[in-house]
Amino acid sequence: MKKIGIICKSGRPEPPEILKGLLPWLSNRGLEVFLDIETALIINIKGYSRSEIPAVAEVVVVLGGDGTMLNVARLVCEKGIPILGVNLGGLGFITEVQREELYEAMEKVLSGECSSEDRLMLTAHIHRHGERIAEYTVLNDVVINKGALARIIDLETYINKTYVTTFKADGLIVSTPTGSTAYSLSAGGPVLYPTLDSIILTPICPHTLTNRPTVLPDDVMIEVALKSPGEDVFLTLDGQVGFSLRKDDVVEVKRSPFKTKLLIPFERDYFQVLRTKLKWGER
Repeated sequence: MKKIGIICKSGRPEPPEILKGLLPWLSNRGLEVFLDIETALIINIKGYSRSEIPAVAEVVVVLGGDGTMLNVARLVCEKGIPILGVNLGGLGFITEVQREELYEAMEKVLSGECSSEDRLMLTAHIHRHGERIAEYTVLNDVVINKGALARIIDLETYINKTYVTTFKADGLIVSTPTGSTAYSLSAGGPVLYPTLDSIILTPICPHTLTNRPTVLPDDVMIEVALKSPGEDVFLTLDGQVGFSLRKDDVVEVKRSPFKTKLLIPFERDYFQVLRTKLKWGER
């Protein structure tokens, strides 16, 4: 492994500070580094656009939080490039390496002693008048929700072409196990072990209280048709990319052919993560 991509969270003071030591450390080991251009400008070295890095890097180090990791996961998934996440954010569910552990983690990555986890991703297609007009890949979730002033929306839902129900709700979340601790959790969805091959369907504030979150196998195709008039309804991808929906648009969600490969340099207990991050067991 000779080519290292580094992508940092914009606007944070920590990445330039970390790179002052990390870049010489990598250079002394004969490694070529491809740093995102926004950070490179701050420290006055050559940088690369984020879209260029997947074509040249063998591994990508992320200095940031879970949001930066989600962005990078979508960026590199087609190339199957492993990602090492260094947590500079808040919860850090998928940026598990702490700043003080960075060099020890890098030693394990470079020596080939670092294990990895493959995480399921989803692909969402948007169809309008029978034509596919957009396609997205996500690591966390695909969310259909209404604007702040919109009424409850009707979401006609099918699984493998079989009618399920028409959710009358504020919206609907289709989540991966990785995303089960994100928006789906706050909407009452279950926590799934992150390496499971399952998909969660979680209604947001359903009018019918018996509409509950449902765990599905990962080989299903979910289709959701917007049956409410009005234009204040949006599709949100990983909480970062938005797309405005219209009446009778159909959102098709299924397992992506790509997976996110997360590097796990240290043994960890997922339930300890839940205790630490979600404060399980505390009063």
